[in-house]
Amino acid sequence: MSKKILIISGDPNSINSEIIFKTIKNCSKKIKKRIYILSNFDLLSKQFKILNIKFKMSIVKNIDENISSNNIKIINVPLRFKNAFKVSERDASKYIINCLNIAHNLAIKKKIIGIINCPIDKKLIKNTNKVGLTEYFASKCKLNNSEVMMIYNKKLAVVPITTHIPIKNVSKKITKNLIEKKIITVNKYYKNLFKKKPRIGILGLNPHNAEYKNNSEEVKKIIPSVSKLKKLGLNVEGPIVSDTVFVEKFKKFDVIVGMYHDQVLSPFKSLFHFDAINITLGLSYIRVSPDHGPGKDLIRMKRANPISLRKCLDFIGKLN
Repeated sequence: MSKKILIISGDPNSINSEIIFKTIKNCSKKIKKRIYILSNFDLLSKQFKILNIKFKMSIVKNIDENISSNNIKIINVPLRFKNAFKVSERDASKYIINCLNIAHNLAIKKKIIGIINCPIDKKLIKNTNKVGLTEYFASKCKLNNSEVMMIYNKKLAVVPITTHIPIKNVSKKITKNLIEKKIITVNKYYKNLFKKKPRIGILGLNPHNAEYKNNSEEVKKIIPSVSKLKKLGLNVEGPIVSDTVFVEKFKKFDVIVGMYHDQVLSPFKSLFHFDAINITLGLSYIRVSPDHGPGKDLIRMKRANPISLRKCLDFIGKLN
């Protein structure tokens, strides 16, 4: 039997209930039977009522319980609220951390094929001292900076060496060891997931690669890392000048690796919009999420685009 798929409904104050409905209503019966949603049943019920959505759901006690009907299965997580789309930050934070921990434990025990988490405002996990979901799951799996955030489209994937840190800290955070560790993770997990050795392009940090000055990050850190990775047998090229790579040259690569978040995510999203998913590489399990935020400005407007969540479900639904 195909393993079960867990969807964390994510931030209560969001478009998540809308994109969950739009995604699941078009799923095959085979996929629907595998889906369990980790959420608060009353919250979803009230949000669907506000949105005038009819969505048949049933509460199950745990991931091992099945139901005979075609209703979507909800694993209920406690949440205190009065207004369905205005849950307090304190209550939302407690609820989200509870959901993340339940999902992690189910994945570690191999009860599920993987985790899809719907978007979550990062401030809801600030009490964990983690700046993002990538870092949160990595800490749960006891990784030491080897985790990778990969934004994936079938035509291209991008990876930032540093993720959610201020620009002023990027240069000192980048080291030869970090670059090599992250790219080795990319190579390993890309091959496992897509059955292909990836062609990896590695960007420089500075404009025009700092003209390769002796004291530049390109000369001191990136070039030595590229040389070492080549000796290890990885198909890498770099450092590539970043201001033109997304015009045409990106087409020769499977993965473009940048030194910081917006260096690769901004041009990538300009090219592919919502047609991408966020995959965390290096974990003990598969974790994916839509490549966008909670969309608070679109709540109740019924205009939320579900394509990224659909892509997450398509991706994880094909895994064994």
